[in-house]
Amino acid sequence: MPKLLRRGKVKDLYINDDGSLQFHFTDRVSAFDVILPSIIPRKGEILCQFAAYWFRNLGVENHMMDVVDKDRMNVRNLSMLPIECIVRGYAYGSFYERIRTGDIDVPHEMALAERLPEPIFDPTTKSDEKDLPVSEAEILRNHWLETSELEEVRRRSLEIYANMAHRAELGGFILADLKLEFGRDERKQILLADSIGPDEFRLWPKEKYAVGRNQESYDKQPIRDWLASISYKEQLETARKEGGELPTPPILPMELIEETTKRYIFAYKVLTGLEL
Repeated sequence: MPKLLRRGKVKDLYINDDGSLQFHFTDRVSAFDVILPSIIPRKGEILCQFAAYWFRNLGVENHMMDVVDKDRMNVRNLSMLPIECIVRGYAYGSFYERIRTGDIDVPHEMALAERLPEPIFDPTTKSDEKDLPVSEAEILRNHWLETSELEEVRRRSLEIYANMAHRAELGGFILADLKLEFGRDERKQILLADSIGPDEFRLWPKEKYAVGRNQESYDKQPIRDWLASISYKEQLETARKEGGELPTPPILPMELIEETTKRYIFAYKVLTGLEL
């Protein structure tokens, strides 16, 4: 019988009798590293099936063992690398804000949602509170990874992004960015891990893409946009900057909840060609 190890923002982690792990993909939703009080119906099921699809079809060694229920997956128990491997294909979200402030060096001034000349590997820290950008030099200086390991996860992250972006394009989508995680097995081999789904990428319909404005998204970006529109994002950033108490996250409007479920289902069907 699996025993609960810990509850994450959106996934619960259990340990099986044989030492392997079980992911329970819940219907919880987070934004800006905060768990929201609302749930998204069927979100856990969709994200579990999305992850299973990518793990089976990317051709990359990964930690998945089997899917044991519609929202539960058994995975190998890895030693997780202490960084998140982000690949950016477009100037958007917090990455665009860093471009505007000069924190990111780009060859020319870029507009919102403009495609980057080449995808960029943009790792972050891993935190229960807020993930922060981290340079490759800092990763090596802190001995989080060896040089060869960093080179490997950079290369593999960019390759996986290129593969997924191609598959998204065939389905009429743009894969704007992607978050990946890796872990070491008992042989010290690095495997793709965690999950891959709308919580880990931005997905835009190609037919509605336009540079210079916010994009329609088939991920949780509409939730982020709504939170920004009611100033919750601004309040949250101010509280974090000043070290104050974080504002209480609001309940999402029912129409936004229903639309998010519909978009997750649509993206799954189009990208995988499968029914839930």
